[in-house]
Amino acid sequence: MCGMTFRWTEHRFAGGALALDVANSVILRSDAARSVDRFAVAGQIATFAEAATRLGAERERFPPLVAPDEERRPVLFDLREAIDDYFRSSIADGGEDDGKLAQFLFACGAALRMFPKAEHLANATAHSALSLLADEPRQRLRICGNCGWLFIDRSKNRSRIWCDMAVCGNRQKASRHYHRTKETRS
Repeated sequence: MCGMTFRWTEHRFAGGALALDVANSVILRSDAARSVDRFAVAGQIATFAEAATRLGAERERFPPLVAPDEERRPVLFDLREAIDDYFRSSIADGGEDDGKLAQFLFACGAALRMFPKAEHLANATAHSALSLLADEPRQRLRICGNCGWLFIDRSKNRSRIWCDMAVCGNRQKASRHYHRTKETRS
């Protein structure tokens, strides 16, 4: 799947923060056989940066974003993995792992040193990730019950379980309906 290109639709920015949308660029992360890295094709990072500028939840916070050149792309990949690893484990375990926090902070620092300007995707991603450490957004971080993406639950009662009701919520509801109907017929 390395040569595959993707359209960056509004659903792809359901995380609610640039850092989470970057982390969510790996589809089906928990299933190694079906996992797809949407950044595997170099041009996809540039189209992601353009789409994040138009569609991302933090689009007002950052200037138009530009992708890193090929030589410095590993810094963005390291940052993406550190964001996912740290926040996913803190949500799932309900606690903090100092080793993962250290890796997360190191990756953020490396991105900020390598990309000192706000328009760089890695710089904006690091700033977005660091802002998620504040209590309010951190308490609202969730893992989608359908696709496994990270997202911020901005619902009033903090009970959202899907990153996007129109996509993941509908898929789950349709699946439950299908299985109930199938059981009734049996």
